[in-house]
Amino acid sequence: MLERAEVPRTLEEPAPRALRLVDQLGLWGNLGVSLLGFTGAFFVVYPLADGHALSLTAAFTALVLGTLLGTAAVVVAAVPGTETGAPAMVLLRGLFGARLSWLPTVLNVVQLVGWTAFELVTISSALHQLWTGVPTWLLKLIGGVITTVLALYPLSWIRALRKYVTVAVVVALAYLAVQLLRHPLPGWGAGSWHGFWIAVDTVVAVSVSWVPVAADYSRHSRSVRDTVVGTFVGYSVTQIACYAIGIFALVTVAREGTDHQVFAAFIAVPLGALVFAVLAVREIDQSFVDTYSTAVSVQNLRPGWDRRALAVVVGCVATGAALALHISDYQNFLTLLGAVFVPLLGVLAVDYFLISRRAWNLTTTGRTRWLMVVPWVLGFVTYQLINPGYVEWWARTWHHVDDWFGFVPAEWMSASLMSVLVAGLATIPFGMLQKRVDRAG
Repeated sequence: MLERAEVPRTLEEPAPRALRLVDQLGLWGNLGVSLLGFTGAFFVVYPLADGHALSLTAAFTALVLGTLLGTAAVVVAAVPGTETGAPAMVLLRGLFGARLSWLPTVLNVVQLVGWTAFELVTISSALHQLWTGVPTWLLKLIGGVITTVLALYPLSWIRALRKYVTVAVVVALAYLAVQLLRHPLPGWGAGSWHGFWIAVDTVVAVSVSWVPVAADYSRHSRSVRDTVVGTFVGYSVTQIACYAIGIFALVTVAREGTDHQVFAAFIAVPLGALVFAVLAVREIDQSFVDTYSTAVSVQNLRPGWDRRALAVVVGCVATGAALALHISDYQNFLTLLGAVFVPLLGVLAVDYFLISRRAWNLTTTGRTRWLMVVPWVLGFVTYQLINPGYVEWWARTWHHVDDWFGFVPAEWMSASLMSVLVAGLATIPFGMLQKRVDRAG
């Protein structure tokens, strides 16, 4: 019966524990592979704007270290979901109180709708290179329809990923790797380590982007062990493989980091079009996850609303955005929103595991915990001081702040790691004080 179990319509019904270890491995293994990851390898090899490349040794070290650190963060965010049975945004009721949790929930909804639209654009652009006669608007529309349908049956689709899609993806990745490695590689020491920590931070940021949705799926896991092993092994192995193939394509065939160049390098290998088609179609799992998690996030605001109706609305809005907007220009804003949730992980982890010791009030009547906003804000400021992103006016403002403080970020500083560290450490005194306030109230 659990094999056929599906997510209930509302948050007022208990979540089924229907996902086994192999399901978690399949889900996170597929999420670790992304078309954006292939092209994102450019920013690992060329982390700085000066055009100097990392050596292959430095690039792969940054890739492995960044992936392991980032995936560990996702695991930390996923465990409370398994222990409580609550989705990600509902967990924030315990951290901030029911009403204040609406703030990060709204931010999460905005970013997830944006990422869904962005994924639809990415999928359509990739498939258009294979089927040039098919207009991209039609590919976006088809992708949006499929994404929405899958979001209606999330657990069923996760099980299908494990049974049917994962094997095809593994074969496709292995085949691409073999074909690309037939070309000569530059020397592993050719290049430098200049910008190494920026490259690490780039990879960490990609992994940590899944933190705001991890508990949406781990709450259906049968055990904490299945969550930890499935998430960590599944995601880290495939993200490393995905970026590694992107690096190989970049240094052997593509020579440029644009999606057209990297994708063309894949298509150029024998049977490359077929293999690339498998990876492009599989990308729908990314848009599906974003769509379903958006619906569940909205349910934190309205627990009695039907997630299926919400998924349809979200799918329509995201598809419309993909059709109507220059969504590629929106990517920098989405990355900025994602940075909001990086320090939030530090606050959540310290308060849940150390201060509150898992005793969170996740009901709709939980009192507002204003003090917990302080370490979150401190962590966010830390992130922006080190890496304000690429939204021009926003980055310029923070560079002025850096100048005002006389702060010059050191090359070894990782915005992700430093913001989590600052937020986590600040949570200790503010969390203890908030705990006293909770008891007194």
